[in-house]
Amino acid sequence: LVASFPKSLMAAEDVNVTFEDQQKINKFARNTNRMSELKDEIEAKKKSLQNLEDASDDLMMCEDDAMLIPYQIGDVFISHSQEETQEMLEAGKEALQDEIKALEGRVSSIQEVLGDLKVQLYAKFGNNINLEADES
Repeated sequence: LVASFPKSLMAAEDVNVTFEDQQKINKFARNTNRMSELKDEIEAKKKSLQNLEDASDDLMMCEDDAMLIPYQIGDVFISHSQEETQEMLEAGKEALQDEIKALEGRVSSIQEVLGDLKVQLYAKFGNNINLEADES
């Protein structure tokens, strides 16, 4: 009867999960969740960056240079000249681009850690563990 079972099914009973293995699995899960959060944060910052670029483009089309432009700082709108507003938009865009780069760097380093953990865990557990993200 034992010979009729595929070897892969029998392997599930042979593999013991040690404390160290459980720590690796937990680390993998934490890093996967953190990477997902960072990717969401990157998307939000990219939307904000696009909004600033759109505002900058709209401001360039404005023909009245003497007109004061309201610029939101916190909960308050403060009126500035077109030139000052353009400078503030550029500074905001640069800051967002730097933040996005930093977040992408963190995602990259997490991906490296996850890659190492995948190799270690798949080496021990083979097909008995699923470390692929659900794309639902």
